[in-house]
Amino acid sequence: MASARHAGAAALGVLLGACSLAPPLKVPEVPAAAAYKELGPWTEARPADRLPRDSWWTLYDNAELDGLEKQLIAANPTLAAAAANYAQATALADQARAGLFPTLGLNGATTRVRDSLNAPLTTPATPRYYNDFSVGGSVSYEFDLWGQIRNEVRAGEANAAASAADLENAHLSLTAQLVQDYVLLRSLDRQSALLDDTVQAYARAAALTKQRHDAGIDPGLYVAQAQTQLESARSQASQILVQRALTEHAIAALIGVSASTFSVKPQLLRIGLPRIPTGVPTTLLERRPDVAAAERRMSAANAGIGVARAAYFPSITLGAQGGFQSTSVSNLLSAPSSYWALGPSALMSVFDGGLRRAQVAQARAAFDASAANYRYTAIAAFQQVEDSLAALNHYHDAAGEEAAAVDAAQRSVNLSMALYLQGAADYLTVVTSQTALLQAQLQALNLETLQLTASVDLVRALGGGWEDRLGTASAL
Repeated sequence: MASARHAGAAALGVLLGACSLAPPLKVPEVPAAAAYKELGPWTEARPADRLPRDSWWTLYDNAELDGLEKQLIAANPTLAAAAANYAQATALADQARAGLFPTLGLNGATTRVRDSLNAPLTTPATPRYYNDFSVGGSVSYEFDLWGQIRNEVRAGEANAAASAADLENAHLSLTAQLVQDYVLLRSLDRQSALLDDTVQAYARAAALTKQRHDAGIDPGLYVAQAQTQLESARSQASQILVQRALTEHAIAALIGVSASTFSVKPQLLRIGLPRIPTGVPTTLLERRPDVAAAERRMSAANAGIGVARAAYFPSITLGAQGGFQSTSVSNLLSAPSSYWALGPSALMSVFDGGLRRAQVAQARAAFDASAANYRYTAIAAFQQVEDSLAALNHYHDAAGEEAAAVDAAQRSVNLSMALYLQGAADYLTVVTSQTALLQAQLQALNLETLQLTASVDLVRALGGGWEDRLGTASAL
């Protein structure tokens, strides 16, 4: 007898634990090389210390940038929306989890009733008017025999985890955008200062040509050429101010303040290019929040297949209710006024015109789409790292070459001016040399900015900061 009870209990446990109709999750394979193709001498094997993901921008060693990043985290509307979406996804997961537990309810009512004299089974002795008092409760529990509720919970938890990764990705993207805008702002400050100095130099040259023209040494053509070059430089200086204003406005929007009340004081600041350890490609997919979000949505879609397939099987619910009912309050809680009901119920759809088959097909297609999106996101992650590494490498080489071009252009200006003053060269030679020098100087500043921008892109492509674990650098 005892063995029979044990066997029955075991069978009930198996029945209640039941099965899951979701297929085993198969994550698509993404080919990863042993090392990145684009590597340069500027990279280090590992960082000097830990750089937390939530403050990776400290790598650029700028207190003003640190303050702006804190304002962004506190007040950026896009980041706030991502946090709200995560809270919503968490609440939805909690809603799904509630299905694992019984539903309990309490009820009470007091009613004055007038019955129809023509109602069935009514006799002259039946009271026409009476009171109806009741108080009771109910409990209902759906057995998750086919794993429908558990798969709904798994899907909800996976979607919540994906939303958390979305929040982390929004944090990374927005903070990276702010670093790039700040780098551009300081580059524009340096370009503006260069153009202001150039305008002053061109103004002195224009004055010199006018003096020489007034003395009968230079023709009026030289004066016109010098004045043209001067006004062109002034125009460039004004255009730089436009770019700076727009960049400043973009920073204001990122930190959640009005562009009308926000300003960043111009400052001649050269931001150093950091050394960034890249780790190895095989660990990249563990670092990227967007890849994590895609993988978790794939897991949610896989659980959705189990939910759809469970609709083919009956749902079994155990219900119970009981309480007290009487026409008088005085004997409401007495034994004769009690009532109860207990029993299971089952519901199964026999014919639905292909609805369940279509729902399973839809769930499988949704999983296939999420799997393809995961694979694309992972492949794009490798591309973005390689793109950033290539940009850093080649911009590094170009910057060195451009620095040599600036030196050569400066020598050309000095020589052409000396020849002009000696009467051995016309002023067009001076103008050409000065224009080439300005273009080389502006390009050199631009290449510095491009390298810094590429470094931010690399940090973002790697998934944020990094830490030294057992002597091996890895991004967080």
